[in-house]
Amino acid sequence: MPELPEVEALRDFLDDHLVGKEIARVLPLAISVLKTYDPPPADLEGSTVTSVARHGKFLDIAAGPLHLLIHLARAGWLQWKDSFPATPPRPGKGPLAMRVQLAGGDGFDLTEMGTTKRLAVHLVRDPADVPGVARLGPDPLADSFDRDAFATLLGGERRQIKGALRDQSLIAGIGNAYSDEILHVAKMSPFKLTTSLGDDDVTHLYQAMRTTLQEAVERSRGVAAGRLKAEKKSSMRVHGRTGLPCPVCGDTVLEVSFSDSSLQYCPTCQTGGKPLADRRLSRLLK
Repeated sequence: MPELPEVEALRDFLDDHLVGKEIARVLPLAISVLKTYDPPPADLEGSTVTSVARHGKFLDIAAGPLHLLIHLARAGWLQWKDSFPATPPRPGKGPLAMRVQLAGGDGFDLTEMGTTKRLAVHLVRDPADVPGVARLGPDPLADSFDRDAFATLLGGERRQIKGALRDQSLIAGIGNAYSDEILHVAKMSPFKLTTSLGDDDVTHLYQAMRTTLQEAVERSRGVAAGRLKAEKKSSMRVHGRTGLPCPVCGDTVLEVSFSDSSLQYCPTCQTGGKPLADRRLSRLLK
């Protein structure tokens, strides 16, 4: 799933390629993709893109009074096209979910692989009209989100730190991959309870979060949209690296599996050398 760094890179890319250009055509091609019906997508046609913003993992393309909000979910992606075939695509064929074509002939496709359709597009007059945007917590890279603000948020929680970092209503933009990476940098168990964090722990975790995300944004900046997934995967320290050596200590990266996801961690760096037991049986490691 694209997370804050990749979505920020896409925002930066689209800001360069869309702003000031006229939208000629908007073609929803999968029934599942469009989550709103008023206003209709045709209302974007003929309008000029004025800005591209990011809200957590949402892209926000503003054109006239309207906002096209895109959430790529787990299997969605944005593919930039310098030109399109003269024949319009057939709805329901392949992974293509939506096409946005500019007056100059270029534009982008939204695609989604697999059978679980979660790619979501909303066309609204106010981004806050999208429930997923309205419930977002603060952006972890915002200047106003300092260490004390982070401590205040965690102070109201009682749960595993991995889940807290991934909760979009608490902190916007961090998902499964970067929460693994942040906790590895912080040398902290993903199952550690927020209530067990001391002041030094909070400071260390905040610094790990900011550093990990800032470095990922910088690595992704300027990378073409089609190469962002590969860039993300190649930069991971523990996430998606089960069975490989930890780049810090050389221990083997281990995994805990859940019904629809998994987490990866280094036992030496994060859990005192002890493997995390099966989630159904173990007590949380501190």
